[in-house]
Amino acid sequence: MRSSTRLWHSSLRAHWRILPVRSWRRQLSVSAAELRFGQPLHETHPHLLRPGEVTPGISAQEYYTRRAKLAKALPPNSIAILAASDLKYRSGAVFYRFHQDPDFLYLTGFNEPDALAIIEKLEDDEHSFHLYVRPKDPKAELWEGSRSGIQAAEDVFNADTTGDINNLPKLLPEIIKGKKEVYTDLPNNMITRNMLTRYLSGMEPARLGGISSVFRDATGVSVNSLRPFLNELRVIKSEAEIRNMRKVGQHSGRAITDAMRQSFTNEKDLESFLDYWFKQDGCDGPAYVPVVAGGINANTIHYVSNDKLFKPNDLVLVDAGAEYGGYITDISRTWPVNGKFTQAQNDLYSALLKVQRSCVSLCYTASNLSLDRLHKIARSTLEDSLQQLGFDMSNDAIDILFPHHVGHYIGLDVHDSPGLPRNRSFEKGMCVTVEPGVYVPDDERWPKWARGMGMRIEDSVCVDEEQPYILTTEAVKEVVDIESLRD
Repeated sequence: MRSSTRLWHSSLRAHWRILPVRSWRRQLSVSAAELRFGQPLHETHPHLLRPGEVTPGISAQEYYTRRAKLAKALPPNSIAILAASDLKYRSGAVFYRFHQDPDFLYLTGFNEPDALAIIEKLEDDEHSFHLYVRPKDPKAELWEGSRSGIQAAEDVFNADTTGDINNLPKLLPEIIKGKKEVYTDLPNNMITRNMLTRYLSGMEPARLGGISSVFRDATGVSVNSLRPFLNELRVIKSEAEIRNMRKVGQHSGRAITDAMRQSFTNEKDLESFLDYWFKQDGCDGPAYVPVVAGGINANTIHYVSNDKLFKPNDLVLVDAGAEYGGYITDISRTWPVNGKFTQAQNDLYSALLKVQRSCVSLCYTASNLSLDRLHKIARSTLEDSLQQLGFDMSNDAIDILFPHHVGHYIGLDVHDSPGLPRNRSFEKGMCVTVEPGVYVPDDERWPKWARGMGMRIEDSVCVDEEQPYILTTEAVKEVVDIESLRD
């Protein structure tokens, strides 16, 4: 008989010590050399995860607490249903790198496609966690990589009820039966080769009727959006989340500062430099497609072609950041291609920097501000500064020169808590960006010395009670600091 090593999974040990539940869990009894899961875990990747963590920096206890908070917020006799992301295909069998649905990841820590999570509210604010996943399949795993499988859904991810995702059309009607309310934001009208999504969107297979028929046939069940509940949970970050964001902010800031030290001849080389930096130190890689915009290209807010040559006397605007454990920070910096600001560039940049520093300093709870109120302050102060520099700020000038909002929420998404209004007053633990910009069209309405210039300065900030906690301080932004990097 093959010898084996008996292992408690780290999340399972944490579960035994601190989770207030449940039944006895099986020990994992497999050869240590044969441990295979669909994502890094402490036993397989101790260089990436500490004991007790399900994903980098986030413990099994925290995932349990998130589910418990959601269950407590739900009304009696209700359930929440969340689907994992699909694997997206570029062509044929060639797929893109998988990116998990942020809501699904937030509640489960499970980072594979073709999965469904259900949070079922029980009496006394208790809950039951269902997790339906792909079963182990050696033939499929030979081509696609390891799967965690059904047993790991229980032993590793602490689900109370698990099963094969392919059996969902039979299982879901029984789970919904007798419930008063279902909370979900399942995909609609999606064309995919994935059976789960086709079923959840009501499209295929036709003989099963899709999930819409399940809701229709469930007498007395009300179907509502889960989005407001998850926005409330996600907008206030835990200490562990803030640590993750500080780590990736520090790493991203150092990458961008190092890029300022270098001389690049084209946008693509600078993007490649950042891409390499962002994949170091345990980070996952770029959090989003970066903007690397030389000269007038910076006047396109989301310029991502990144394929032009730099002109030595131009500025370059970079909007980029890395990702760590699914968490991101968002940074924008503008600097001279040749390392030295001209007087005109210095004048406009310094005016923008003054506005940005002032807005960052107001990101604390006692300021009684919100992102919307901060935006009004940014518009007003930037308008005054530009007028002092000789800009005609009559009519719609500020809307042309500063066409976007000063900030947004950040976290697992670049624009976190989707749809959450920006008029909500700052609270401790909110994480936001502060990113005023100036984009001067190349036409006669504007001062000749400024035409064609585009610049943005952005930091990621965590709101605290008495002062902001800046997550991205390693990315230098003072003129003297930028220019000294090449001395």
